[in-house]
Amino acid sequence: MSWKKGLRSSFFYGWVMVFMGGLGVFFSGPGQTYSVSVFIDSYIAEFGWSRSFVSALYSGGTVAAGFLLFYIGRLIDRFGHRKMMPLIAGILSLACVWMSIVIHPLMLFFGFFLIRLFGQGSMTLVSTTLIPQWFEKKRGRALSFSVLGGVASSALLPPLNSWIIYNYDWRLGWQFWAVLLLVVMVPLAIVLVRNRPEDIGQLTDGEPHPKKGEEQPGNNDDKSITLERAKKGLTFWLLLFCVFVPAMVNTGLTFHHVSIMDQQGIDPLFAATILGLQAVFALPFNFLAGFLLDRYPPRYIFMGTFLGQVVSMVWIALIVGPGTAIFYGILRGIVQGFERMAINVIWPAYYGRTFLGSIQGAAMTMMVIGSAFGPLPFGIWYDFFGNYGGVIILMMVFSILAAIAAYLARPPVKEEH
Repeated sequence: MSWKKGLRSSFFYGWVMVFMGGLGVFFSGPGQTYSVSVFIDSYIAEFGWSRSFVSALYSGGTVAAGFLLFYIGRLIDRFGHRKMMPLIAGILSLACVWMSIVIHPLMLFFGFFLIRLFGQGSMTLVSTTLIPQWFEKKRGRALSFSVLGGVASSALLPPLNSWIIYNYDWRLGWQFWAVLLLVVMVPLAIVLVRNRPEDIGQLTDGEPHPKKGEEQPGNNDDKSITLERAKKGLTFWLLLFCVFVPAMVNTGLTFHHVSIMDQQGIDPLFAATILGLQAVFALPFNFLAGFLLDRYPPRYIFMGTFLGQVVSMVWIALIVGPGTAIFYGILRGIVQGFERMAINVIWPAYYGRTFLGSIQGAAMTMMVIGSAFGPLPFGIWYDFFGNYGGVIILMMVFSILAAIAAYLARPPVKEEH
């Protein structure tokens, strides 16, 4: 009891949760495409498997993982982040060990399934749903700080993995992350993570406790909406479409980025630099988006990200040299910065904190499935027509439809219980 009183009078523990959320997003890296892609050539070289075969195993494992994220969300709601975060990190560590002993295609498929389920999916889900439990008025700003973990992960893991593979062995690369998860992420999650501010005698956003007779601020758990009730409203389905589309479009554009740039006369090495430029420019706009999302309805900002996506795809046709390619990278980075924040903020803003794991679990399922199918239409169109023009127009149509869906996705009515 004295510990709780001490926290009340010192600092808001929610900022520790921001750190843990960011660390969790960082350690989702072993299951993210930007990290896994570095290992693909090693499988091809060692086992003689074709690139398309390995890609098919990856897509299959990703789809299978996506359908289970719904249940992971329910488990987070039931058992809380304090139990689920170290458990997920521990299982992801074991999945990395499994990936280091792969010798058969079925083993690789199951490994992809595990790292996508517990890396890209569950670690991201448990981390991004932790922070909204602690913040309401400052939710956008808090989430924007946690995004630093994702930026650091996407910047660090690919070159680090490449260095380990080049100097040692691809199996050691997976073992390195298994050990790091086990000795860093798991212990910190056990020691530091708390489910909600109420558990330690605090209120959301670090609000002071009301004096006698005053109304208690924030903490509107009584108005949270269950997944079952959310599914009965049109807004939920509109938002699911809004998270499916950017996952599909972004993955498709990223997966085929070098090839798309090559058709515009951009050197592959410079094209890879453009990808890094996107991450650099996404970072400051994450913070701007967080600031704006604390002040304006998230559906308008969400709608704006899709319109920005359309503009970025129109610009692809205008790329004629390094300067215009750099502007494309900047534009894509800005869009992604706003998009990431809008997706993370709109769910707790619309549906509350209590059932957020289930709600965002359903959203993560759509995102993972979208990312699994994103590269496919680009590849099919290129194989048939030798260019990407038609499929980019198709992705623009999807983005316009998503912009309309975001505009129509009005906040659901939260009934008093």
